[in-house]
Amino acid sequence: MTDDERHDPYSTLGGTRQTRTRLPEPAGDPYGGARRPARSSRGLVTVVGVVVLLIAAIAFANQSGDDPSEGSDQDVPTASPTAPTGVRPVDGKNGGIPSGFAQTEQGAQSAAANYVAALGSDAMFDTTRRQAIVQAVYLPDVAAANQAALDQQYRDPEFLARIGLDANGKAPKGLTFVSRTNPVGTKTERYNGDTASVSVWHSALFGLAGEGSRNPVSESWYTNTLELRWINGDWRIASFTQKDGPAPVGRDQAAASAEDMAAAVSQFGGFTYAR
Repeated sequence: MTDDERHDPYSTLGGTRQTRTRLPEPAGDPYGGARRPARSSRGLVTVVGVVVLLIAAIAFANQSGDDPSEGSDQDVPTASPTAPTGVRPVDGKNGGIPSGFAQTEQGAQSAAANYVAALGSDAMFDTTRRQAIVQAVYLPDVAAANQAALDQQYRDPEFLARIGLDANGKAPKGLTFVSRTNPVGTKTERYNGDTASVSVWHSALFGLAGEGSRNPVSESWYTNTLELRWINGDWRIASFTQKDGPAPVGRDQAAASAEDMAAAVSQFGGFTYAR
């Protein structure tokens, strides 16, 4: 990695508008990842080697549609790729992250969507919460290999200063730190019982909301492809890649005021995602 990449908090997620590939491996390569999750619609963070800090933020609700089927009343309409199937979300949690996903193609998609949202959240900037997330979503050996590198990166005073946070990862008084990822849809690239490859298309909001912010909240779009493995009754991440877009054309809408954006972030909660 170049010196410029090491010191630019936006160098790894899309600010250059180039496709980036992250492949954290159990052998010792630092993890990749929300997002932390990060962006001028740029991404956040490199750890060591090939590290991805999934940093992202609010997106759009899943679009839905039906593919009508002809036949008897016994026939069940086939859902389009972005339509919910009706299966209820999981009830379990591990480190505050939804857990207990089914060992099915749908379960792998649900796990991938929730893991991307967790890795792209502002929780990654809190030491205790970050460690809980990493332990919950990654394979044990991958988590162990990458935890120290992630902790070092997220505690880097220079990195935190570049995105407007203090040494403890907190926003200045009067400002609200925003780092949210909201999946729009998922797609199974490959499924084989105890392994799966799932792509998650999502948008992200990242920045500081409030009067006088030098890093106002902006939106960006990414597609993350997670390699998942079934272990100990749940799906875990082995590695993943990330690329920019697809990004829609922006509508002619006035940007929210700093006050309205800060209020929205504090008043609107996130979701547990399921197909």
